[in-house]
Amino acid sequence: MDLTTKKLTELSAEYGEAFYLLDSKQFEKNYEDLSKAFLDIYPHFNIAYSYKTNYIPKLCKIVKNHGGYAEVVSDMELEIATRVGVEPSKIIWNGPIKNNTKVEDFLISGGTVNIDSLDELDDIKRSIGKHPQYFFTLGVRCNFDIGDGVISRFGFDVDSENFREIIYYIKNTENVKLINLQCHFAKRSIEYWPVRAKKMVKIIKRVEKEIGYVPERIDLGGGIFGNMDESLKKQFEDPIPDYREYAEAAATVIRKAFPDAEPELLIEPGSALAGDSMKFVGRIESIKNVRGKTFATMVGSQNNISMSGINPPMRRYAVSDGTEYKNVDIVGYTCIESDVMYRGYEGVLAIGDYMVFSNCGSYSIVMKPPFIMPNVPVVDICGEKVELIKRAENFEDLFHTYEF
Repeated sequence: MDLTTKKLTELSAEYGEAFYLLDSKQFEKNYEDLSKAFLDIYPHFNIAYSYKTNYIPKLCKIVKNHGGYAEVVSDMELEIATRVGVEPSKIIWNGPIKNNTKVEDFLISGGTVNIDSLDELDDIKRSIGKHPQYFFTLGVRCNFDIGDGVISRFGFDVDSENFREIIYYIKNTENVKLINLQCHFAKRSIEYWPVRAKKMVKIIKRVEKEIGYVPERIDLGGGIFGNMDESLKKQFEDPIPDYREYAEAAATVIRKAFPDAEPELLIEPGSALAGDSMKFVGRIESIKNVRGKTFATMVGSQNNISMSGINPPMRRYAVSDGTEYKNVDIVGYTCIESDVMYRGYEGVLAIGDYMVFSNCGSYSIVMKPPFIMPNVPVVDICGEKVELIKRAENFEDLFHTYEF
């Protein structure tokens, strides 16, 4: 559906002065394109979608329907995966803090937990000890240096005694199998992907010698740039790789090490799939000049677009002729000075204009707090009819857990 001022006015009349537009078809296309890029090189490949990036159930269902995994980091996200119909064997539970009771039930059901610490292992040992009649599949999160200058707090140092201890436990426990070795590094530069792939190959081959088999999955985690507007690309220092470049950097290494395409290769993208699948729409409410600086305040906040330090792709949909401006900061409705959505806008602007921000699908809806105002609705306009994905939140949604 093409966006026009008329269409945005109709949507605003129905859903309010600010809302998200979900492009579920773009999300699905991203999933298919990213999968193909890796499958062309390594035929035993799958995606474990990062729920924390954008857990809109419709998107999670798309991944499930394509046979992908759910990568979750909380029992809340586990519940989402369960409700959209993901089988436990297709759910991978990461994260440093997990609900022990939920973990026990999840493991019994056939799910996989990537263990993050020895304290977590102790809890899992107790659960396994209580249920000798069940078979448990475990994963281990691996931590090593890839030269990015960051000492990650997640997982086990693979050269540590702690790592050897967990491998020893798995090797010597009859009803336990190591099914997944995983790593994750946040930096998205392509230079780190061959490094993480090569080091994971070394780790999996080392572990194979210890336990006598190759774990079923080698999971390289996330950290992939997605599709983005040229105006956004220009704000990064380095070129933005496409899906195929990431695949060539990582999957080629895995294919060389495992020419028979075993184990299964997983990655855990979030932004790479969801980033360009959402837009945020808000109206300009006021324009004023303060000591020579022009500010345009709109319904919405920096939290709605989850970008700081860069200008997101933005387009104006005019309701009137407006006035020509230079160096306008488009700011949010909150009472926080740093709530700037776009810096240095130059062009025509008028009160009532709709400003549409693109590439807002990553960490926006999941991290936007109900600060000052309840959260806005989400609508999908991909089909013939507008589909309400999430209604606007109201007072009762926010305060029914409080005592008045």
